[in-house]
Amino acid sequence: MGTVGRELHVVTGAFGFTGRYIARRLLAEGRRVLTLTGQPQQASPFGREVSVAPFSFDDPVRLASSLRGAAVLYNTYWVRFDWGGESYERAVENTRALFTAAREAGVRRVVHVSITNPSEDSPFAYFRGKALLERELRESGVSHTILRPAVVFGPEDILINNIAWIVRRFPFFAVPGDGRYGLQPIYVDDLAELAVANGSGSEDSTLDAVGPEIFGFEELVALIASSVGRRVRVFHVSPGTAHALTRVLGRLVGDVVLTREEIDGLMAGLLVSSAEPTGTTRLSDWLRANAATVGRRYASELARHYRRPAGKAL
Repeated sequence: MGTVGRELHVVTGAFGFTGRYIARRLLAEGRRVLTLTGQPQQASPFGREVSVAPFSFDDPVRLASSLRGAAVLYNTYWVRFDWGGESYERAVENTRALFTAAREAGVRRVVHVSITNPSEDSPFAYFRGKALLERELRESGVSHTILRPAVVFGPEDILINNIAWIVRRFPFFAVPGDGRYGLQPIYVDDLAELAVANGSGSEDSTLDAVGPEIFGFEELVALIASSVGRRVRVFHVSPGTAHALTRVLGRLVGDVVLTREEIDGLMAGLLVSSAEPTGTTRLSDWLRANAATVGRRYASELARHYRRPAGKAL
């Protein structure tokens, strides 16, 4: 195998969701893969194929040492909401430290996962933080691609799975507002394919990572219910009422189902793109193919990402 094939590529969170699919594609290409993770003792789904190092955000020397010799860094690290010791502010600082370490370690290229429609003027901290980090990466001088997914779906996702979990168990579904605000989901392996393809590039670029279908939220709930063979009655409620209901459900399942900011951000229509789709897998087709399993078990955000150190990877 040639030298390029044995290049070292670093993936944050290769034991998680999107990072796992990126690592899988890199291994299939014959790359050497190292993951930075907040849970270095976690059992690896890749066995010994993927090397492991801790995030070490508070130790710049160690962090840079972990990245030394790497050709490409694929960054999926972020937090979904403030909880315990995790916050958007801390995630911004940690990611800034990661970019600095990559530059000091001589990493050739960074592929960074952001969000659709980020803005430093956004009323939503999630979108503000993502926009700030995009600017920092552009100003870092490191060759990069920024990928902007809206909603990512796949066997391990949380949002689509938990909507299916709810409609399997309840005869009604509370939709905040009019339910017409859109989402443009991308399949996780389509996102991984896009990330790996851009890892071998050299030009700086920013791409919306979105699938070929756009759904209104109420339309999405109806599609998921139909796919799993359930009939559900939709109630339109205020954002405040929707949040109160999700808090009740959260107490039942021991999780944060949706935050108020997530509900408001969803209703703001920020999870759609005006660009051409970059993913090809249709959520409607995927739901039909996976109807027997999607939503069978509740997927807990707290259990997966917050009851462990050093944040999460998307």
